[in-house]
Amino acid sequence: MHSFTEENYLKAIFHLLLKTQSATTNEIAAATGTKAASVTDMLKKLAEKKLINYARYQGVTLTDSGERIAVGIVRKHRLWEHFLVDKLKFKWDEVHEMAEELEHISSTELINRLDEFMGHPQFDPHGDPIPDCNGRISNQHLQSALHLKKDQTGKIAAVADHSPAFLQYLEKTQLTIGQTITVTGLTDYDMALVLNNSQNEFNISREVAKNLLILV
Repeated sequence: MHSFTEENYLKAIFHLLLKTQSATTNEIAAATGTKAASVTDMLKKLAEKKLINYARYQGVTLTDSGERIAVGIVRKHRLWEHFLVDKLKFKWDEVHEMAEELEHISSTELINRLDEFMGHPQFDPHGDPIPDCNGRISNQHLQSALHLKKDQTGKIAAVADHSPAFLQYLEKTQLTIGQTITVTGLTDYDMALVLNNSQNEFNISREVAKNLLILV
């Protein structure tokens, strides 16, 4: 058994390592909302438990054991998000904090039954892949809408920004997961993208486009 705090650190490190080869103390502090000195203390504890590889000033990586725990937490979080949206009809901008609490439930049997009950979903409501019971993750090859060329078409498959404000914006503009969009142009003033989804045309900022992940 590991404390909630330890699990949160392992999950944070896991997410950071998706973007870089090793995570720094400052990056972990920013991801966990913790002071760097407190992060250093926790990293020493995790290293003693052989859950991370840690040497001061050299960055942090997960050991096999640490990665297995982190992936398990991610699996639970994303399954609970799917359950809350699909079965309990919460909105996709409402479920993150609830899943943050539910992800620490330790029963593997409960999580496997939850997975089976929902038909083994592959992706959570934000388009993130759900690890299977063996920790395997099926990643899609996605690109930011920012990198689409004029007249290129793709499907919105995930979002990089999970903040409620961003998700509510997408809901309001109907730029949600599953929508097929085409880049029809760029505005002259700020190079914002002009998108068409067969029903409406949208002008979206480059910041919004950066956080829309597209399956082409």
